[in-house]
Amino acid sequence: MTQKPFLIHNAEIMPGSHEVVRIPVGWLPSGNVMSIRAHVYRSLEPGPVLLAVAGIHGDEVNGVEIIRRAVTQGLFEGLARGSVIAIPILNVYGFINYSREVPDGKDVNRSFPGNMKGSLASRVARTLTKKILPYADFAVDFHTGGNGTYNYPQIRYSRGDKRAEQMAHVFAPPFVVAKPLIAKSFRKAATDQGKMALVFEGGENLRYDALSIEAGLAGLHRLMYAQNMTEKAPPQPGRCLSLHKASWLRAPRAGMFLWYKCSGDEVRKGETLGVINDPYGEWEKTITAPRDGYLIGHNNAPVVSQGDALFHLGA
Repeated sequence: MTQKPFLIHNAEIMPGSHEVVRIPVGWLPSGNVMSIRAHVYRSLEPGPVLLAVAGIHGDEVNGVEIIRRAVTQGLFEGLARGSVIAIPILNVYGFINYSREVPDGKDVNRSFPGNMKGSLASRVARTLTKKILPYADFAVDFHTGGNGTYNYPQIRYSRGDKRAEQMAHVFAPPFVVAKPLIAKSFRKAATDQGKMALVFEGGENLRYDALSIEAGLAGLHRLMYAQNMTEKAPPQPGRCLSLHKASWLRAPRAGMFLWYKCSGDEVRKGETLGVINDPYGEWEKTITAPRDGYLIGHNNAPVVSQGDALFHLGA
C-alpha cells in the first residue's frame, strides 16, 4: 500500500521521515506569533496514527514533560509501522504565563471544535481540530489536577466506548475511569470525528510528579506496543483498577483543611478522610467517606472555602 504524505500547514511529511511543524494560530499583543509546534514521526510501513497532545491547559506541566521525555528518549523513533504526531504544548500562551487559560480568560478545552475567526482559545482549538486531528486514528490528551488539586495517575475514557475502554486498560495506569464526554472538549471533538480519545490525568498543576510522569510515559509505550508500532517491549503494568463512577466530596464549610487520606488510598464507608478546622481553634469538622472506594484525587490547599472539592472518590 502506497502511503500519502501528511500535509500539515506548509509542510509535507513523507513516510519514513521526522519533521517538526510550526503552525501559527494568532498574534499576541507584543506582536509575537503564537504557534503550535508538532513533532511528526512516520514509518515506511502503513499503520495507525497516534496523536499525543499536552499543555491544552498551560499550567499542567506533567503532560508536557511526558511528551518531552518521549521525544528525547526516542520512543517515537524507528517506528515499526504507523505514525505519531506529538504536541508537547498546545496552549503556548498559558505555558509561559503559568496559566490554565489564554489572554481572554477562555479555556481551550472548552472551545472545541473552534473557529479561526473566534477568540485565541477558539483558534487554537480549531487549528488542532482542522489541521492535525483528521490524520489521527487515536489520541491521548495529557492533563493534571487543577489549582492545588492532585490527581492520582488515571486514564479516562468515554462511557460506552468499548474500544476506548480496551485501550485504556492497555495504557494501564493505577486507575481506569469511565467519564461522560464534556461539551466542547478535545475528547468530544475527537469523538465527533470518529476518533478514539483517552484523557490521562496525573499530578497537579505547576508541579512535577514523578509517579504521574512515569505512568504516562509507560502508558504511551504500552499503547504503541499493543498496536505493533514499536518493537521495544514496554514496562510491565502494576495494579490497574477499573472505576465506573466518581464524584467529589466538597467542603461543608470554610476553614483550614488537613487531609489524613490522600489520592491512591482505598477507603471504607465512615472512615475519616480529613478535617476542616477554624483558625481560632473553636471548632473542627470531620470529613468521612460516604461509601467504600478509592481516592483518585484530593485537594492540597491548606485553606478551603465552603463547597470546594476535597476528595475525588471513585468506585
